[in-house]
Amino acid sequence: MSNEPTDRPGDPEDSGANPFKGTPFEQIFANLGSGAGLGGMDLSAMMGQLQQLMQPYDGPVNWNLAVDTARKVSAQTPDPTPGREDQAKVADAIRLADHWLDETTALPSGITTTAAWSRADWIEETTAVWRVLVEPVAEHVVGAMGEAIPEEAKAMAGPLIGMIGKAGGAMFGSQVGQALGGLAGDVLTASDIGLPLGPAGKAALLPANVAEFAAGLDVSADDVLLYLALREAAHQRLFAHVPWLRGHLIAAVEDFGRGVTLDLSGIERSIADIDPANPAAIQEAIDGGLFEPQKTPAQEAALARLETTLALVEGWVDEVVGQAAGSRMPDAGKLQEAIRRRRAAGGPAEETFAALVGLELRPRRLRDASALWGSLRTRQGHEARDAVWAHPDLLPTAADLDDPLGFREDMPDVPSLSDEAWDEAIAELLDGEDPQ
Repeated sequence: MSNEPTDRPGDPEDSGANPFKGTPFEQIFANLGSGAGLGGMDLSAMMGQLQQLMQPYDGPVNWNLAVDTARKVSAQTPDPTPGREDQAKVADAIRLADHWLDETTALPSGITTTAAWSRADWIEETTAVWRVLVEPVAEHVVGAMGEAIPEEAKAMAGPLIGMIGKAGGAMFGSQVGQALGGLAGDVLTASDIGLPLGPAGKAALLPANVAEFAAGLDVSADDVLLYLALREAAHQRLFAHVPWLRGHLIAAVEDFGRGVTLDLSGIERSIADIDPANPAAIQEAIDGGLFEPQKTPAQEAALARLETTLALVEGWVDEVVGQAAGSRMPDAGKLQEAIRRRRAAGGPAEETFAALVGLELRPRRLRDASALWGSLRTRQGHEARDAVWAHPDLLPTAADLDDPLGFREDMPDVPSLSDEAWDEAIAELLDGEDPQ
């Protein structure tokens, strides 16, 4: 490094001392004390250019930037606003789907309203939940960026430290926006990726995206819409009547976020190639994963818990919808297989979440989970199957998915799910659990 200062960074007699010496930021902020950056760039000019990446915002992520970016990305292709006919078709499909599901699950309807969304609507309606999912990781990554700088450097660098934090928030804002804008072009329903992204009780489908999905299948558009309405209605029932599930999923993401670490040596190697006089190059490096977190064993464990729960959610929906549609829709099997492949392959949902927080949403064991729920229903009825959701300790584990047909072979029969029967059944199940 040809411009590396030879004096110690804390030497007060040296006006050219580099407070970032020995850190991943040394390449960018070399010769900070003398007011000259790499390439003879003036420090004030560098700060001015960095400020172009920032806007006033609160929290670890610039969400105004995220939403604006997502809207621009989704608007690159036509995004028609659903009209009255679309709204009516979606409402009718969901109403029929909810009726069919009454016969296949003990969980009552969780739908209070229906909606047909454009991609822009999906972005606006789901941002609140994305904030909850993304910010735990963003907070720790931005904090790790600051921790990479020695205390003496922090004292000398002054306002630049705050700018680094803001740059981290801009990084996540840009990543979130690009990812959500892309995902908006692929999602089919409010619950398409297995998480409760939309407002509670609102069942929503995206007609334009559904039409594109249907065009690639040898199935009528009306059947595709109805089958997706069944899946959306089933998700809504599960999230509405399993009150701990939303928090359970979000907690797994938060557990992942607490252990975030950064590959400082990798950051330093990347920064060495950045031209600080080119703000676009800095932004490109940030968007390309400059500060991407590294997985630790604790994070891998949190990821495994999340993947198992997502597989159980998707497997339950797959099983319930299969029962509801199997005898009524001739193409139900074809649609079930198409959705299974779409979910198991990961696709845009997996890539989006992996880019945002390092987590993958692919339910790799969807088929095993569906077989487990189906086996339990065959042996003891759908009431017993659904009773397992009463408490997180009752859920199948990853090991149970290895033997899906043997799960709960000694599980007590549950003839009905009246309030009293439910309480009694859950008490029996909990009493039979091994103490942790």
